[in-house]
Amino acid sequence: MVSQPQTHPDTRSSRVRPYTLTGGRTRTRHQLLVETMISVPDYDAEFAETLMPESLSVYELARTPISLAELSASLVIPLGVIRVLVGDLAADGAVFIHPTGHSYQYDHTILERILDGLNQISA
Repeated sequence: MVSQPQTHPDTRSSRVRPYTLTGGRTRTRHQLLVETMISVPDYDAEFAETLMPESLSVYELARTPISLAELSASLVIPLGVIRVLVGDLAADGAVFIHPTGHSYQYDHTILERILDGLNQISA
């Protein structure tokens, strides 16, 4: 559930183009899907003071687990920009990127057992 944004990058003009926030970068070294959850494991107020307003907003909102989609919607920042900002914070060790379903290898046998169990429930 998306709550009201706690912080918002009001200090920047709306005329600031998104690519200026990322330095022209469009990719990160992390696989960040729309549903990827992030959180701040150990909040550091001194580190927060060094961040630009948009990264600070991401850092503050991630104090509780939040998805990239929720960050993008809450901060009204394009998802691609959020990915780059989160990637930068992760590179600094400031945020933890929770693994998604794509991170796991699926065991075909377990999936068949789950399917059999679901079929037995519906029968």
